[in-house]
Amino acid sequence: MDAVQQEATARARELQRSWYGEPLGALFRRLIDDLGLNQARLAAVLGLSAPMLSQLMSGQRAKIGNPAVVQRVQALQDLASQVSDGSVSAAEATDRMDEIKRTQGGSVLVNSGQTSTGSGAPTVKRVVREIQSLLRSVSAAGDIIDAANSLAPTHPELAEFLKVYGAGRTADAVAHYEAHQN
Repeated sequence: MDAVQQEATARARELQRSWYGEPLGALFRRLIDDLGLNQARLAAVLGLSAPMLSQLMSGQRAKIGNPAVVQRVQALQDLASQVSDGSVSAAEATDRMDEIKRTQGGSVLVNSGQTSTGSGAPTVKRVVREIQSLLRSVSAAGDIIDAANSLAPTHPELAEFLKVYGAGRTADAVAHYEAHQN
């Protein structure tokens, strides 16, 4: 990939971050992992062609043009959270994905509190991902680590928070969150 292509891809990913809260490659890979899908199945559920999904994931294309697809992405995010917290079984998830595939809808992803357990409370994993998304929308991981290193001598707890949520893995951030509750 030449410098012009790299710059265009970086710009597309930044636009995705501003529009969807994170680059679509990261969002789609998480859905694939959380729901046990492959790219072809994800594309089918979303109502995208496999090449279009690939272009969105790689940053060759920045925007999801179809509002119904955007709504399906949100619905899959909600479903993935419910699967991860155990409130929806794998078999139920398969049926729900078929329902999601048939939906029409809105034009924006909603990042606040819509993924919840049956009680209406956001799941720990969803809360952690929201914190990560917010931090990562403000700054790149390397800059967050630099800031954390600057804070470490005088504010070690805040430095740890920045490192874990701003540049760490979701599983580590969930463990940190759970360890600091109560």
